[in-house]
Amino acid sequence: MHVRDKGWAMTLTTRAAIKAQHGVPLLVEEIELEDPGEEEVLIKLFATGICHSQLHQIHNPLSPMPALLGHEGTGVVLKAGTKVTHVREGERVMIQFVPRDLPEGQDTAARTKYRWQGDEYEAGVYTWAEHALLNEQMVIPLPDDVVTDVTAIIGCAVITGAGAALHTASVQPGQSVAVFGVGGVGTNVLAGAKIAGADPIIAVDLQEGKLGYAREVGATHTVNASDVDAPEAIKELTGGGVDFAFDAIGVEAAVQQALQSVKSGVLGVRRGGTAVIVGIGQGDVTLPRLFPIGERSLIGSMGGSARPAHVMPQYVEWFKEGKLPLDKFVSRRYENLDEINEGVRALEDGEIEGRSIIIYEQPQR
Repeated sequence: MHVRDKGWAMTLTTRAAIKAQHGVPLLVEEIELEDPGEEEVLIKLFATGICHSQLHQIHNPLSPMPALLGHEGTGVVLKAGTKVTHVREGERVMIQFVPRDLPEGQDTAARTKYRWQGDEYEAGVYTWAEHALLNEQMVIPLPDDVVTDVTAIIGCAVITGAGAALHTASVQPGQSVAVFGVGGVGTNVLAGAKIAGADPIIAVDLQEGKLGYAREVGATHTVNASDVDAPEAIKELTGGGVDFAFDAIGVEAAVQQALQSVKSGVLGVRRGGTAVIVGIGQGDVTLPRLFPIGERSLIGSMGGSARPAHVMPQYVEWFKEGKLPLDKFVSRRYENLDEINEGVRALEDGEIEGRSIIIYEQPQR
């Protein structure tokens, strides 16, 4: 880290992973960050998660370039703008991709500026960097009595996955749940369903290793979709289908199977089950022609359907109580930013159970 005055306010030079060109590995190069504006914070990162949704941005030839990536992490506030009141200099924070508490109708872009190779660009939230200049809406205080590594995944994997079960679907005790995809988000859907008291909780994946992992973090039953017809197996386990089926993958096959796995309603008596789409899709999804029969519901969930300022402190408390075992959810650690392309490759190749993280600084408590 270097700090100097270049006529562009005081600048801090740091390193970040940059998507500079489509179809080539990310660059890890120096960027320059100016002093925080009135509603901005300058963060030194402790750790960040590697989220599957970033792969869509990496592989999308139409995504803006150059781009800074990553959207969940932990760090410490080095400087805070004059209008920032919920965090202060020297305070530890979590970084999340959903604005913490914006009033309805207010702009959620929350963009800041950085310089790379002499030119100025804009960035939203980013965590694949050793330091980040962020809008104050993108950070939440992190208590001093928890570690700073595994808590990095609260800002996306936890709020998206656990939030889908607890807030989007509002799963109730005794209701049945199926989760398609045991990745970073799917793992947290399982955890949220367990906290809610769901039973049974069925994990569906194509890899037996991931299903064994799912049993460790909350699944009561597992289905290997490479061996059996997953919807039929779920119906057999539940006597007709689940109350809620969560797609944590984002491919059409998973959406279709989630819809087929929920219970049918009874006309004029009760509605059927609900499929909740959590994974970011990679293409359009076609609904079955007879979708209205059975009166099933299909809903979307983005960021767990709740304000981070309201729910992230609760997730931290559940972690401290052992109800949200983040240490189990993180299955691989990378020791510095230079390993980002290996982390991306491993995620693409299906090697990661749960979530992987990059650690910039050894965990603190």
